[in-house]
Amino acid sequence: MTAGSNDAPLRNNIRQLGRLLGEVLREQGGDELFWTVESIRTLSKDARAGQASARSALEQRLAELDDALIMPVARAFSHFLNLANIAEQHHRIRRSREYRRATDSKPQRGSLDAAFPELVKKIYPERLYEAVCNLRIGLVLTAHPTEVMRRTLLQKHYRIAKLLDQQDRPDLAPDEIEEIEEALKREITAAWFTDEIRPRRPTPVDEARWGFAVVEHVLWDAIPRYARRLDKMLQQHTGRRLPLDVMPIRFGSWMGGDRDGNPRVTARVTREVCLLARWQAAALYLQEIEKLIPELSMQCADSDLRASVGDAWEPYRVKLKRVRARLRLTLRWLESELEGRRSPPGEAYVEYEDLAAPLLECYYSLQRCGAGLVAEGRLLDLLRRLACFRLTLLQLDIRQEASRHTAVLDAITRALGLGSYVEWDEEQRQAFLIQELENPRPLIPHGFEGDPEVQETLETFRVMAEVGPDSLGAYIISMASQPSDILAVELLQKEMQVRHPLRVVPLFETLKDLQNAAGCIERLLAIPWYRKRIQGHQEVMIGYSDSGKDAGHLTAAWALYQTQEQLVATCRRAGVRLTLFHGRGGTIGRGGGPTHAAILSQPPGAVDGSIRVTEQGEVIQAKFGMEGIALRNLELYTTAVLEATLLPPKQARQEWRDTMDRLSEIAMQAYRQTVRETPGFIDYFRAATPEQEIAGLTIGSRPARRRTDGGIESLRAIPWVFSWTQTRLLLPAWLGVGEALRAELEAGRERELQTMFRDWPFFRAFLDMVEMVLAKGDPEVAAQYDNRLVPPALRPIGEQLRQRFRDTLAAVLRVTGHKVPLESFPVVRRSVDVRNPYVDPLNLLQVELLFRVRHGGEENLRKALMVVINGIAAGMRNTG
Repeated sequence: MTAGSNDAPLRNNIRQLGRLLGEVLREQGGDELFWTVESIRTLSKDARAGQASARSALEQRLAELDDALIMPVARAFSHFLNLANIAEQHHRIRRSREYRRATDSKPQRGSLDAAFPELVKKIYPERLYEAVCNLRIGLVLTAHPTEVMRRTLLQKHYRIAKLLDQQDRPDLAPDEIEEIEEALKREITAAWFTDEIRPRRPTPVDEARWGFAVVEHVLWDAIPRYARRLDKMLQQHTGRRLPLDVMPIRFGSWMGGDRDGNPRVTARVTREVCLLARWQAAALYLQEIEKLIPELSMQCADSDLRASVGDAWEPYRVKLKRVRARLRLTLRWLESELEGRRSPPGEAYVEYEDLAAPLLECYYSLQRCGAGLVAEGRLLDLLRRLACFRLTLLQLDIRQEASRHTAVLDAITRALGLGSYVEWDEEQRQAFLIQELENPRPLIPHGFEGDPEVQETLETFRVMAEVGPDSLGAYIISMASQPSDILAVELLQKEMQVRHPLRVVPLFETLKDLQNAAGCIERLLAIPWYRKRIQGHQEVMIGYSDSGKDAGHLTAAWALYQTQEQLVATCRRAGVRLTLFHGRGGTIGRGGGPTHAAILSQPPGAVDGSIRVTEQGEVIQAKFGMEGIALRNLELYTTAVLEATLLPPKQARQEWRDTMDRLSEIAMQAYRQTVRETPGFIDYFRAATPEQEIAGLTIGSRPARRRTDGGIESLRAIPWVFSWTQTRLLLPAWLGVGEALRAELEAGRERELQTMFRDWPFFRAFLDMVEMVLAKGDPEVAAQYDNRLVPPALRPIGEQLRQRFRDTLAAVLRVTGHKVPLESFPVVRRSVDVRNPYVDPLNLLQVELLFRVRHGGEENLRKALMVVINGIAAGMRNTG
């Protein structure tokens, strides 16, 4: 069975959902809306088929739409693209089932079924077992400014997917088929009556609740299914089972903890999010216990368990009722805390072990009594959930910029008359910090008060001390560059009496900081106090977004690869275990792309049994929005990390590294010359893209800019990428790549590039992703923005960029040997082809709306623009 070998069910689903949407449009908007949408759709398909007259007719038709009709037309195309996404995700689940059902074909690539038989051919079973038990995969959910989909619509989309799943049953009666179709239309109608645009910008607490909902609706059920499959593979290939307290994948969150550039994330917000996470976890565990109590009604001859409940009749139920009572107490205590009434926890569950102990007691008792099959049901699933989510659901990372800690220490040293910490050099700072870390007396004077920012930073550390270690994960320092940045946070934890200090993780983001990262860590590991503190384990975060915006995609990708190599070597020399935390975004320009290929393309030793990765914005919905999709992604992460750990790739040849050095230098020059040195580029960017309008979207709690003044450097990487994605030029992902490849090709090194693509996973993954971006892009669509929105004096910039897009595509295809983009990825090619006729009208509508809004259009046009932005994001399948 090959990918995409049976797409008929997908096409049928898309046609069905499109037909039902058409019926809803006709019923709710009348014949005028229906036929307007149909005529636009037909013209767009004809234009995509190469009819020049259809393209000009389409442009004219959209330009002539009156203000009242623009909104429903925009909504219609946006809704279709969302429905197509649902159908595609459901089809992925359907294909996964087909792979597992088929006995005459290979298992699905990247699945546990495919990976384990191959691994045991090369690895001793005992080593494989140990590797699985020692896996530490951290998936960190984050909210970002371009996450466009409202939760209420996501829930409707989830129900539509469930209905498509029911419809696949082969034994449905005609009336059941009719009922499902009616239910589908009901959900589509409800979605049509739902506002796509949030009435207000979400708060950080709103975003955190969205993260909890992902766990509740999908991951809560996906995790035990994943654990069952992994347990089965271990039994088949190693003869041993997955221990009950082992879970290779754990989830974290930045929602409510990421205060870098977001003043709305305060200490108070962090405390509230931690309490809400505990409340949600307790509520979910209570639901499971309520289901378990009637299930475990059997008598038992196990003396140990009977003794623990006073020789009671139905001892399992008695034991579980006690657990239920404590969970109810836990909920009441957390509700009191959330309402501001501080009180001791009493019998509430605070420690993971307190809840795990009675459940394990029941599990082992059932095994001893011969009722092991019962123990392997709902009770085992609950234990697997507990191993994954503990009592806090999602461990919250704290993230803050290094300069905020510097400001706190400067205020303290000034208050103590020690001078200005800001003015000290790195050597002076380190000497002071180490001295104070080793000194048991407090540093901060009694009654000390700094300015509001200083006080807020200190209050964050107070909250860290209060909420306890289970609620929190790591402390991430963005824009870290020196050992003192890490030591400063360690000192503040000591001073604020954080009894269980968080691990402190430097985040290296810019090209310069990435190049200096290994040197920073080497100096840090040379400090005896610090070596003792970390207990042989160092975590480092590397940022894809800002490095890409700083130097361009190719240069950043090579710098990130080299940085990982250097960090691995540094930590190995020091005898320290390294975990790399990848700050990846959803788009290719921000480190996004297929999970399996991305992990396997890392340098040797970079994935040594542990990895952390951010899952950002709409990518969370794409990867974990449906149970079957979530299960597939959990398996992909597991098999990729196992393979990279047990069978790491070979070191890259020196001649390949020399080629990458040349490519990187040329690409960076081309990128920076365009973005930083081209006169009028910033003005062109702001005129040709919806960058300024995106700032008005009520789609995330973070501002789009770190500061309101400045140019590209002040813009966050996410809206920088989002803006170019909207116009279909997707510039951040390819700018500089074409010039670099062409220089090597013209120098006669085509065969070497092709060998690198064939034999080096890093280079192959990089070019595959660039090719994918270029397939999604469309310079002809981007030209429409220039023609209508850009002043004539700036239009040559756009003309040059579009020609460079075409030149880059030609160079990439020459190296990959492909005749057309995505030749090796037919599923993605199909996805792009299905969407283009529906995204094209939205792009042209966006051009029209931007023109009208910028020339004083009515407020309803601004709202229509927001709908179009949402629709294009849905069609492109990523935002920032």
